[in-house]
Amino acid sequence: MSDVVSVERVIPAPAEQIFALLADPHRHQDFDGSGTVRDAKDVPSSLKLGSTFGMSMRLGVPYSMVSTVVEYEQDKRIAWQTLPPYPLVKKVTGGRIWRYELEPAEGGTLVRESWDISQEGVLSKPAVKLAAEQTRKNMTATLERLEQVLCNS
Repeated sequence: MSDVVSVERVIPAPAEQIFALLADPHRHQDFDGSGTVRDAKDVPSSLKLGSTFGMSMRLGVPYSMVSTVVEYEQDKRIAWQTLPPYPLVKKVTGGRIWRYELEPAEGGTLVRESWDISQEGVLSKPAVKLAAEQTRKNMTATLERLEQVLCNS
């Protein structure tokens, strides 16, 4: 299995509108297809390369992650890397990159979401790889929800 899993969907909305939603961590819960994203915290007024934000999560039990924007091209690409907020834990787990790429397409904008575990912690990477198919399903649901949020508002 590759370290990157991607899904795509053409969403009938302009890239600027889609990007604005993706770049607002307070809205991530609205379109998360995994059901794990809860509340954003410590979010700067606008995201840019190097910005950090926190996210309350829940997968059976509550936990927190801190994300750093590692790729940023206005209205075209945004990616953040998630790590646990605890220094010792960061050394063994975390490091997934969530990437969204936007391209003009007939009927709207092609949105590609990728889950990149190439930077995942060495101890957790084998276990995380086992989640690839479920993650693909969750990302498909995320892009469906993203379209619903954009087209029903």
